[in-house]
Amino acid sequence: MKRLIYLSGLGFVISLALNAISFFTRPFMVYGYFNRSLFDYKKFTRISSTAVLIDRKNIDIGDNVWIWHHSVVDGSCGVKIGEGTQIGIWVGIFSHSSHIALRLHGRDYIKIPKEQRAGYVRRAVDIGEYCFIGAGACILPGVTLGKGCLVSAGAVVTKSAPDYSILAGNPAAIIGSSFEMDRRFLDSKALRNSYFDPVRIKEEFGD
Repeated sequence: MKRLIYLSGLGFVISLALNAISFFTRPFMVYGYFNRSLFDYKKFTRISSTAVLIDRKNIDIGDNVWIWHHSVVDGSCGVKIGEGTQIGIWVGIFSHSSHIALRLHGRDYIKIPKEQRAGYVRRAVDIGEYCFIGAGACILPGVTLGKGCLVSAGAVVTKSAPDYSILAGNPAAIIGSSFEMDRRFLDSKALRNSYFDPVRIKEEFGD
């Protein structure tokens, strides 16, 4: 019956209506974020309407952060995202995992408080300033990324990494330095002046 109605003269009207609805329900970027962890408003942070932030009170997000569509930030055990970090589409950032506890406790799992579950992983995640997390990447509990890190699309980050690390693979490994990647642009005095890490610029160029 629905198919017959759609194929009738009403089909075009139905199509217009459905397209109009889809237009108004599309993902969009929400400008501004109230950081419940610090009770501070981050005016230039942009987070997708489809991003899922679990336990926002435990999520410390800096200003100028970008979190794109369909990403998940699990703040249950604490997540910090430094200023200027960009997080791509379909990214998962997790501060807990039940992958061991589920098997150990079986059907009793749901009855046991989180703090008492054997094998239940609870570790904070700390992502430094001006990092880039590529599409489909996954950051696991306990990871700390230094400033300026670049996580390649699809990478699964299981271990912490120092400043300026480029990470790729599953499990992710350090394959390079984002500062060395940037260096080819830093002949420009204007770009050295705007670079997010003036201390490193002074060390390298004496500016």
